[in-house]
Amino acid sequence: MTTLFNPDTQTPYQVTDEEREAIASAIDTEELTTLALTLGNIPSRSGEEAEAGEFVRSWLDEQGFVTRTTGAVPHRQNIIGEYGGKGLGQNLLFTAHLDTESPSADEHINRHKYRPETLANPEWQQCWLEDGSFRGYPISNDRGPMSCFLMAAKALKSAGIELSGKLYVTACPGEIGPEPMEEWQGVDYLGKDIGANYLFHHGGVVADYAIAAEGCDWGVTWQGNGYALFRIQLLGEGVFTPILDNSPAPNAHPNPIYQLGKVIDAVHQWAQTYEQANAYKSRGGESVPKVQIDAIKAGSPLTFGAGTDVCSVYVEVGLTARQTAAQPYHELNKLLSGLGLQGYNIEPVVVRHGFSANENEVAPLVKSLSNATAAVKGHEIELAHPAYSSMWRDHNVFNMQRIPAVTSGMPRFQPTPQDLTDSALIYALTALAVCGRAT
Repeated sequence: MTTLFNPDTQTPYQVTDEEREAIASAIDTEELTTLALTLGNIPSRSGEEAEAGEFVRSWLDEQGFVTRTTGAVPHRQNIIGEYGGKGLGQNLLFTAHLDTESPSADEHINRHKYRPETLANPEWQQCWLEDGSFRGYPISNDRGPMSCFLMAAKALKSAGIELSGKLYVTACPGEIGPEPMEEWQGVDYLGKDIGANYLFHHGGVVADYAIAAEGCDWGVTWQGNGYALFRIQLLGEGVFTPILDNSPAPNAHPNPIYQLGKVIDAVHQWAQTYEQANAYKSRGGESVPKVQIDAIKAGSPLTFGAGTDVCSVYVEVGLTARQTAAQPYHELNKLLSGLGLQGYNIEPVVVRHGFSANENEVAPLVKSLSNATAAVKGHEIELAHPAYSSMWRDHNVFNMQRIPAVTSGMPRFQPTPQDLTDSALIYALTALAVCGRAT
């Protein structure tokens, strides 16, 4: 088993058994289940987070927390609750996202992306208990973990434990959301820029540590991948179909759509090497930069009859915390230059780099989480599965700004009410260990 921190690492505050029991007694599983289901069943696609955000703000107000909001536009606000700050302890920030993975509100987009039975899946925006487990994507990603740290904050307050440092609990829009792209431009298509990134710069928060609360199957990681989306434009010539000289060789066809076969084969073969060559292992996890062709756009069926001059291939390329987008750009450019194409352009239309915390600076937070996990689950915390350190999560925002941050949380798929209760207790114990008790 990988050693996650130096054995000499100390937590800022040592939580007592009495404190742990008081906090545990303040967490009601039925109340937490109701909170998660109520919050999870508020429709909250990217761009439509306002109602869920207002619910969180109202809940925090009702529990007596200091609250405020900050956002680029009125209907996409970050919600901030504060507790503690009664002494000189360190500050901890929890964050989770309000938006949920879901098909678009645009039926045209959905028709070209999803099968009818996929669109009909009720788990996109509904949550319920079935056979003792939660069902529904909003609970899994990410309002279940959000409910856990909201309840953790309430438990600390209900147990009468004042914190020396500040505890921030935040709910953000846009972490899953799309990116401004082609004809889809503007604030409503902003994803990560409008959420935790905006919160960091404009939310009035000053964190010593941060936790992105997301399903990690009880694991932890303090590194995460970014990504680049490359638009490869294959260039050719649209020819009126009746006068087309239809060569028997597809690669000789003037329509660049006919170049797709060899481009897809070449990119797929390159991806195998790229993923293996750039896998990144550290004390904080294992990150694998995966590659996939996400979309293809060419011509117009409305004006068929003459092919097209342009065929665009959109290639998503993962970026570990050690990489920049320049590396895969040059590799793809070299690859395409050797395919004998009629012409091409390559452009990174989205770039987000991955980040990692300094392992020594993040160690007190990881130690606090590990102690809390041992107290609740009976074992120290372990590294999260590589999938969780190979994706973007909002701990990247804080590690980008040199705030030691991790992502950690409950089971990712079909958690139970007890899982949420355990997670809330782990978060509360971690908060006390980091922030300290006010005297």
